[in-house]
Amino acid sequence: MVSINCITYNHKDYIMDALDSFLMQITDFNYEILIGEDCSTDTTRKIVEEYVIQYPDKIRLITSEQNVGWKKNSLKLHENSLGKYIAICEGDDYWTDPFKLQKQVDYMERHKECSLCFHAAEIVQAPNKPTGSLIKPYKSNKIAPIEDLIFGGGGFCPTPSLLFPRKLMDNLPDFYLNAHIGDYPMQLYLASKGYVYFMNENMAVYRSGVEGSWTNRLNNIANVRGNIIRVNEDVIQLLDGFNSYTNKKNSNVVEKVIQKLEYELLVLKRKTKEQKNDPYKNFSYLVKFKIRMKMMIRCYFPKIFLKLVNFKLIKLIKRKKN
Repeated sequence: MVSINCITYNHKDYIMDALDSFLMQITDFNYEILIGEDCSTDTTRKIVEEYVIQYPDKIRLITSEQNVGWKKNSLKLHENSLGKYIAICEGDDYWTDPFKLQKQVDYMERHKECSLCFHAAEIVQAPNKPTGSLIKPYKSNKIAPIEDLIFGGGGFCPTPSLLFPRKLMDNLPDFYLNAHIGDYPMQLYLASKGYVYFMNENMAVYRSGVEGSWTNRLNNIANVRGNIIRVNEDVIQLLDGFNSYTNKKNSNVVEKVIQKLEYELLVLKRKTKEQKNDPYKNFSYLVKFKIRMKMMIRCYFPKIFLKLVNFKLIKLIKRKKN
C-alpha cells in the first residue's frame, strides 16, 4: 500500500531514528521501506545494511556507484517503489506517531481527489535540541488552497509529513525535472493534480541545522549572498514553468511571488535605481522595508535568520499577501 522513500547521505547520527520510526508504524496494510543511500563517506551505509539484514522483507537498500545528489536519488527511489502511495522522510528526520501512515492512508482512501496529504512537524535543532516550534500552517484540519502553497514556498509542508499517490509522480513535467530546489516543485505539481489536505496533528520531527544539509549550505556565511541570488533565480524559473504548465490558472498569485523575489534580487545586487521602476514602485514602504530587512539579516546574520524562521517571525512576513 505504501512505499516509504528515504534519501540519506552522511546521516550516521540520525538514520537509526528514521528507520526505527518507520518500523514502529502500526498499519492494517503492508508497507515497504526504500533507503536511497547516496555513497556516504561516514558509516550511514553500514548502519542501513545492518537493518536490511534484520528486516530483509521490509527494507530495500537502493544505491549508486557514485554520489548522484538528492534529485536523482529521489527519482531512483520512486522508480523502484511498488506502493500505491509514497511517504517521504529524509534520513535526518523521523516520525513520532506509530499511526501516522494509517491515518494518512485512511484519509486518502476515502478521498480519491486528494493529491497530497501533510501534517504538522516539530522543529528540532540538530542533534536533538527542542526549539518549541512547529511547522503548522493552520490551527485545524483543512484543505490547503494552492495559493497558500505558492506563497508559502518549499517550507510550507514539512518534508517528513508528505504522502501522495505514486502514480501522480510517474510522468513528471519539464518544470519539475528542471528545478534545482527540493520540495517546492513537488508540492506545486501535486497541488495542481487535485487538492492538498492538512492534518492538524504533530506526527514527525524536522531537524534543522544538520551539517551538510541544503539549508546549512545555503546559509554558509562565506557566500550566503550569492547562494540566495542563485536560489531566487531558480525559484523564479520554477514559478514561470509552473505558470505555463497550469495555463496561468494561478497567474495572479504566481506573478505576485515572482515580483517579490525579483525585488529581493535587486536588493541583493544593490540595484537601487531599478528598485524604483515598475512594478516595484507600487510596493508599499512597509513591504519594501520588510524585504530589505529580511535580506540584510539573511546575508549578515544567517544563524539569527534561521532562528527567526523557526519561530515563524520572518515566515509571517514571507507569506504576507499584500
